[in-house]
Amino acid sequence: MIKKAKFVTSVAASNKLPKFNAPEIAIAGKSNVGKSSFINMLTGQSKLARTSSEPGRTRLLNFFEINDGEYFIVDLPGYGYAKVNKAEKLKWGELIESYLEQSEDLINVFVLIDIRREPSEDDRMLLGYLYDFSIPFTIIATKADKLSRLGQGKQRQIIASALGVGADDIIVTSSQNGSGKQEVLARIDQLLEATKSTF
Repeated sequence: MIKKAKFVTSVAASNKLPKFNAPEIAIAGKSNVGKSSFINMLTGQSKLARTSSEPGRTRLLNFFEINDGEYFIVDLPGYGYAKVNKAEKLKWGELIESYLEQSEDLINVFVLIDIRREPSEDDRMLLGYLYDFSIPFTIIATKADKLSRLGQGKQRQIIASALGVGADDIIVTSSQNGSGKQEVLARIDQLLEATKSTF
């Protein structure tokens, strides 16, 4: 359960990464996949993470403290936004990679994928990267309210096949109606329980 949540800091460079000595769960995904809305849904605060209709707005690592330091949610810059120049894309990529490789407190990456779309090359590259570095992850399908229950089931299977995971391993969510929230929170509890002896 999330009782309290607050924004703590934004980081633009890998040499400025903070050290909180508490578990961190990173939120990753393509631009416009709904990362900010997802964070707001989880925390029950509609304005905690800034949402924007303009993709590619998050250009920093944003750290949110949960339950007075019990753990932190780290919002990573969205990837795959075509209108951003190559230098900017490279900068974001380096920042994301530096965080994923350097953070000693990262316990899981929530990879968000729009349930209406097939996973992109960028999505597959991220998962390949996480596999290569043995970084645990959870796949979250967003925007489920845009599809019927039957459509959700079909797309869940398509995403699972494309990414080489089991359909049951994908948590289906909607920030609009809150569906999937309890499953995500249960997953977080499971992750925290598994790492209790580390922190």
